[in-house]
Amino acid sequence: MSSLLLPLLTFALAATFTPGPNNIMVTASGANFGYWRTLPHMLGITFGFTGMIAAVGFGLGEIFKVYPALHEIMKWVGSVYLIFLAWKIATASKPEEHGGERKPFTFVQAALFQWVNPKAWIMSIAALTAYTTNGADYVAETLVVAGAFFIVSFPSISSWCLFGTLIGRLLTSPRALMIFNVSMSALIVASIALLYI
Repeated sequence: MSSLLLPLLTFALAATFTPGPNNIMVTASGANFGYWRTLPHMLGITFGFTGMIAAVGFGLGEIFKVYPALHEIMKWVGSVYLIFLAWKIATASKPEEHGGERKPFTFVQAALFQWVNPKAWIMSIAALTAYTTNGADYVAETLVVAGAFFIVSFPSISSWCLFGTLIGRLLTSPRALMIFNVSMSALIVASIALLYI
């Protein structure tokens, strides 16, 4: 598992920092309500997504014990999907602007949102299949994957909140948006490449 730690952290950083529903909502909330009022929202995302990874991982672990070849198949499928996602990110246009709510999300609302967030589902399944090893202690590896996302999630989300207005201004330029998207997609591709080197 130690050989997977650097690729896992690289992927977790790219996955949590790239634009998605959580980051867009936190950016809008930071711009509308400020950092401190958005803090429960950010903590809800951090704990909710980490809990989701653990729950998905423990369920998948039992399936992999019965069908070990499924793990390898899912790892390749997950890697292919991540490369597709990197391409989509690199070629993405500016996200549509989202209006702020009257009140920021609560901790519970943000944690529960993870279960309906397609990016959260895709990232948790992709991370668990790509960054665990067949025949190893799957429970321990699931906790490592969840821990890696726990470590990087809050700083990434916090950055989106703190710089919500600034990021919004930077991403209005097509050139700045392209540079940002290509950088994030390159991190995703690098995290996949490190798995197979």
